[in-house]
Amino acid sequence: MSDVLERFSSAARAWFTEAFAAPTAAQLGAWNAISLGSHALVVAPTGSGKTLAAFLWAIDRLATDSAVPAVPGTRVLYISPLKALGVDVERNLTAPLVGITRAAQRLGLEPPRVTVGVRSGDTPAADRRRLVTAPPDILITTPESLFLMLTSAARESLRGVQTVIIDEVHAVAASKRGAHLALSLERLDALLTRPAQRIGLSATVRPASEVARFLGGAAPVQIVAPPAHKRFDLRVVVPVDDMSDLGPVPQREGATSAAAPQTGSIWPHVEEAIVDEVLAHSSSIVFANSRRLTERLTARFNEIYAERLAEKEEEEASVVSPALSEPALLEPALSEPALSEPALLVPALALPAPSVQGASGVNGLVGTLPAARPPAELMGASGQSLGAEPLLARAHHGSVSKEQRALIEDDLKSGRLRCVVATSSLELGIDMGAVDLVVQVESPPSVSSGLQRLGRAGHQVGEVSRGVIYPKHRADLIHAAVAAERMVAGAIESLRVPTNPLDILAQQTVAACALEPIDVETWFDTVRRSAPFATLPRSAFEATLDLLAGRYPSDQFAELRPRIVWDRDAGTLTGRPGAQRLAVTSGGTIPDRGLFGVFMVGGEQITGKRVGELDEEMVYESRVGDVFALGTTSWRIQEITHDRVLVVPAFGQPGRLPFWKGDGLGRPAELGQAIGAFVREVGNLPPDQARSRCAVGGLDERAISNLLAFLDEQRAATGQLPTDRTLVVERFRDELGDWRVVLHSPFGTPVHAPWALAVGARVRERYGIDGSCVASDDGIVVRIPDTETEPPGSELFVFDPDELEQLVTDEVGGSALFASRFRECAARALLLPRYKPGSRSPLWQQRQKAAQLLDVARTFPTFPVILETLRECLQDVYDLPALTGLARQIASRELRLVETATDTASPFASTLLFGYVAAFMYEGDTPLAERRATALAIDSSLLAELLGRVELRELLDPAVIDQTDRELQRLARDYLAKGVEGIADLLRTLGPLSTSEVTERMLMPTPDASRVPDEPGRILAEEALLSLVDARRAMRVSIGGEERWVAVEDASRLRDALGVPLPIGVPAAFTESVADPLGDLVSRYARSHGPFTTGAVADRFGLGTAVVQIALGRLADARRVVAGEFRPNGTGLEWCDAEVLRRLRRRSLAALRHEVEPVDQQAIGRFLPVWQHVGGKLRGIDGVASVVEQLEGARIPASAWETLILPARVSDYQPGMLDELTNAGEVLWAGAGTLAGNDGWVSLHLAETAQLTLPLPIDVETTPLQQEILTTLGGGGAYFFRQLSDAVGSQDDAVLVQALWDLVWAGLINNDTFAPVRSLLAGGHTAHRQSRAAPRARLHRGRSMPRPNLPSRSGPPTVSGRWSILPVADESPTRRAHALGETLLERYGVVTRGAVMAESVIGGFSLVYRTLTGFEEMARCRRGYFIEGLGAAQFATGGTIDRLRTFAVGASQTSVDVRNTAPLAAVALAATDPANAYGAALPWPTLPGDTTHRPGRKAGALVVLVDGALVLYVERGGKTVVAFETDEQVLTAATVSLAALVTNGRVQRIAVETVNGVFVIGTDVGAALRAAGFTETPKGLRLRA
Repeated sequence: MSDVLERFSSAARAWFTEAFAAPTAAQLGAWNAISLGSHALVVAPTGSGKTLAAFLWAIDRLATDSAVPAVPGTRVLYISPLKALGVDVERNLTAPLVGITRAAQRLGLEPPRVTVGVRSGDTPAADRRRLVTAPPDILITTPESLFLMLTSAARESLRGVQTVIIDEVHAVAASKRGAHLALSLERLDALLTRPAQRIGLSATVRPASEVARFLGGAAPVQIVAPPAHKRFDLRVVVPVDDMSDLGPVPQREGATSAAAPQTGSIWPHVEEAIVDEVLAHSSSIVFANSRRLTERLTARFNEIYAERLAEKEEEEASVVSPALSEPALLEPALSEPALSEPALLVPALALPAPSVQGASGVNGLVGTLPAARPPAELMGASGQSLGAEPLLARAHHGSVSKEQRALIEDDLKSGRLRCVVATSSLELGIDMGAVDLVVQVESPPSVSSGLQRLGRAGHQVGEVSRGVIYPKHRADLIHAAVAAERMVAGAIESLRVPTNPLDILAQQTVAACALEPIDVETWFDTVRRSAPFATLPRSAFEATLDLLAGRYPSDQFAELRPRIVWDRDAGTLTGRPGAQRLAVTSGGTIPDRGLFGVFMVGGEQITGKRVGELDEEMVYESRVGDVFALGTTSWRIQEITHDRVLVVPAFGQPGRLPFWKGDGLGRPAELGQAIGAFVREVGNLPPDQARSRCAVGGLDERAISNLLAFLDEQRAATGQLPTDRTLVVERFRDELGDWRVVLHSPFGTPVHAPWALAVGARVRERYGIDGSCVASDDGIVVRIPDTETEPPGSELFVFDPDELEQLVTDEVGGSALFASRFRECAARALLLPRYKPGSRSPLWQQRQKAAQLLDVARTFPTFPVILETLRECLQDVYDLPALTGLARQIASRELRLVETATDTASPFASTLLFGYVAAFMYEGDTPLAERRATALAIDSSLLAELLGRVELRELLDPAVIDQTDRELQRLARDYLAKGVEGIADLLRTLGPLSTSEVTERMLMPTPDASRVPDEPGRILAEEALLSLVDARRAMRVSIGGEERWVAVEDASRLRDALGVPLPIGVPAAFTESVADPLGDLVSRYARSHGPFTTGAVADRFGLGTAVVQIALGRLADARRVVAGEFRPNGTGLEWCDAEVLRRLRRRSLAALRHEVEPVDQQAIGRFLPVWQHVGGKLRGIDGVASVVEQLEGARIPASAWETLILPARVSDYQPGMLDELTNAGEVLWAGAGTLAGNDGWVSLHLAETAQLTLPLPIDVETTPLQQEILTTLGGGGAYFFRQLSDAVGSQDDAVLVQALWDLVWAGLINNDTFAPVRSLLAGGHTAHRQSRAAPRARLHRGRSMPRPNLPSRSGPPTVSGRWSILPVADESPTRRAHALGETLLERYGVVTRGAVMAESVIGGFSLVYRTLTGFEEMARCRRGYFIEGLGAAQFATGGTIDRLRTFAVGASQTSVDVRNTAPLAAVALAATDPANAYGAALPWPTLPGDTTHRPGRKAGALVVLVDGALVLYVERGGKTVVAFETDEQVLTAATVSLAALVTNGRVQRIAVETVNGVFVIGTDVGAALRAAGFTETPKGLRLRA
């Protein structure tokens, strides 16, 4: 010990010996290696002083080295994988720095002046600039910040670095983040006069040699790994006796939570138990495996804690109350502790005022909470918080803002907070103070992770780390037991450094040459010195350079344009303009998930305004006004923009709990092997020995009982347990009678996922079906439809080991995993750049762009990003070596496969099936979802045929075409080329150009007056072009007898398509033939021009028109170009690139929309009744047919059709008119569900379009009689009731009548007259009361004998007429969508989201939006902002827009003016009438005063509009009225219109009792009703027909 310490200065030695009793073994070993100048990897448990061991030597050198450094700047670089860990280290450096300074002063030495700085993504720009101008001696940073510094002028401050310390090195070594860091370290060494000494620190790492290789690269590393003596107290606890029979939470006397106990879930028990543990300790961290669970557990802990506080308050109140009258009793009460836990109230007293509305309790802190509360894991995707204040715990994870995380950490360290619930955000070596308990909910994702988490407790040297694991189900109990044993034993998983990640190489290459040219060979050597790239093949290196230098055609995907210049002759790499910005803004390795930033209203300029971040899907499901909880605080959404959510605090308000979608972690094969061995060992022991064996692992009695029972039940079900030596294949039938084949295996998802791919391929090959294979950590589930042959068994899972790898490789390319990993690899390779670094990149847009890139890349077998994606899937995500090893063990019989058939799923299989169901339940594009929303699958070509071919000359704006053409041709000023690199881009994007054409497209400096005006430009252009030729980046060739300049990348295309001879010296890489050279040239011409003719292309390339026509035909077949008539003044057939045409359409439509100013919302209220002919403007049968055409498919109560709908539109309407149309077969009616009483929903349809407007059939359970009716009617023809009765053999008319009407309401049959509906409505209770029809008169026959009670041959009136089956609805989603679009435009004139949602359209507004967008592109309608406040997604025809504007109040005429100068137009409608815009296109108005009765589009309700505004809402029968106006004139007009419904016989009676919750008599509305003819009754006002 003395030898090592003697190497330090006297000041450092004095401080250390005063502060510590003795160095730890890790410190001694580290100082020995570091002082000798070796690279060192220090591996020691948490709390062994590793950080001090790494820093102290460097600090001492800084303190004692008085010489001015040769290169000024930072000398010690500390790299942390976590920003919070860096801040923690900065704080912890204070002690040695201050201590050594004080010791030096005492010893009379010059005190050291050592400065420390921190740079990370959270560092303000001003501080970053200061770190460059005045670099600190010690710089604490992150891997990403180091990369940014090396790629900017800030690298100059790093030229004096002598020591690099990498903390928690294991956290990055096995990931691409580590590969990225390894290259950054090599780039740093290249800056220095001599390589820096590297020191790696880790608490958990295996094998140490692999991490040492990562740390040192090509240099040797000394490993310091003294024997660890860390002590652990780790328990696995189950809070219930039987996890398979979960009862209610144990009742706590007086607790409010016991009022409605939760059953059927383990979570309430776990939550209560964890709260007990937290309250029994002073400082705790609870770890969860997801952010979602973290938020939910935090909310539940606080609610449970609040309930317990309320319980205590009630007890105290009951004790103190009697004492108020007897003062002598008060003193003893006060001398006792207020609570059994003295600290319980401390956090509560510091909180703000009431947290729950109507709160009562201590200082108003705790209110009466709802009795029933779902447990944390039973809330689906997003649960709810009750709004309890954060009394006990707070949430800590990556989506909580850094300011909040810092506050939470400080509160825990200082003792102000009892508990933090965290994800891996607190896993690494952050010192969280005196934490005395760690709780892990669910088994940890890995032993290494669990050990890191457990190390947060007892963080100091020699302390015991105490922890508890709570498993969530019995299978998780096995995983937790094995993880706990291996954590205590230190048996962590081995890690592996990624091999040759080409996406990282691409990014670092762009960064390395962004500031200055680099030598290719030097860069290759630099790259190969790093461990991840030690075996990098030259071919892969050059393929990556080819990608960056523009080898692949960027005309098909813009981001494939060259990022660097590779001079093959000189052997140099030079960054092109923009390379540095690209690397800095889009660099890094962490995938962009498209998360929304959450900010408090007021902007982010004010420090601390960022709250956190939310998942994209969570935001899309939220609306303004919603309340959600984040970090245990409730927030109300004020605004949602394209990249952020603006919120205000909503203290104490109940809120949704957020969710985040992320990748699940798979169990390593090594841990799976251990689980299998544990199950085998315990399963083979006698019960007593098995209990003892489990107790050794830290399981409590309940855990042991549950685990052994689980194994016993599984053995009884399948006869065998799945272990490391035996795999079980279980087969049983599911609920639908199909087969489920389950492979029980413990080896983890990285093994099972590729195995499932191979199994899926085999199922497709053998059975021609999708096997729906789902892999999990505990096995594979396969679904096989019921077959007559013997269902498959274990043979499904047996593969030739030599063929398995190739089979998985072939399959993975079509998997969702490949697509998602390709997107991430492409982003890392800078092919999906972030153009606005401060803005969010929506995940769905990233997916779209990545899919476009993948389509292009698939045609190139050597495309580096595809190769890297395959490597990542097969090496980093999947564990193919372990899988092939298993396959070999199965082949050699070392590993047994045992088959078993069960009647139902075994206990192990039940756990697997839960994950199987979830995999499909939450998958957005499963076959089930497609079947349920078939209307979304629109065939675009069929839709185009239905819309008809439209000459786009009518739509495209000539000014837009000209402007777009100039932009595509780079003639617009903002698109002109700048410098040599700009001209290189011209040749690459536009193709062959002459000197004059290049000159036209150059941005020129100020012309020299002494030259001819265009001479300077021409000379500059030629000079730039010649420089490109000299650099072998361009060529001068002759095309069609004209000299042109071309990019060297086009060499093989011009040679093979046009026969152009190539000059000598073209690099071989550009002379390789491509698949379609002429197609590439013509396609690029199309992309760089507006609409063009075949002749224009032929002239450009000196080809015949027939040759060009064939090439264009191929492109049209591939939908890359479109034929049509586009230019307004053009003639004949033209061509246009598909993407260019879309741009022209968008711009032309935008120009058209810009001409329209929106009208106020009240205008649509005035417009819609007139548009739908309300007011009796139609007459006769033709009028009825017109109404049916406009309203076809609309669901309206049957009782409203002939009382409120048709009479309101047809002035002379008689029931016989509708019967005449139905009898003639022109109109048919259909039921669409029942209402209360005899009423139901009915829709009318024109017979010729009924198949498109009738709803799709639904599965209905039918009785044998109903099936017989459908069979009879399905044969064709129409039947009178008695004919049908005879045909089906029914003897009971009442039963047959009921069966017929059940089929009517199910939408299966109808009648050729509306008379049965009238009879049904007349005989019972309906939504809209019918006026009684006069009784039918009969002639007196003079008979005194009673009539015999025999069935009538015609049947009851409710079944008169002829019955037939409804036409089968057309199942083509495209034709139905087209018909729906036309119907909605006809019905509403202006189609809005609200109107569509009110129709309950299958597929929702998204379907209608897509359809009407197609209409817009064919000039059938226009999209725009026509009505204020209803969003921009509104559709209407041109004529409708003009008519709508006539209903707007003029600029010089207010609505008051209109009232004063013209009679008010009042109209009374059924609330469900499509002519009522409220509750559909328009929201319901704000409720007046204290009214709580909410209006709705309910059957039986009425609305009265005056001048388009909603004035009265009348509930069914009139008992309750909501009035939205107080103006006497308006109320008079409204009540007169309402009374007219009764006096005209449309409504039988209206009896009003209350208005706005007040008795009607004595109100303004009551007075207006009396004036309109209503009379007083004891209950209110009434008017009868």
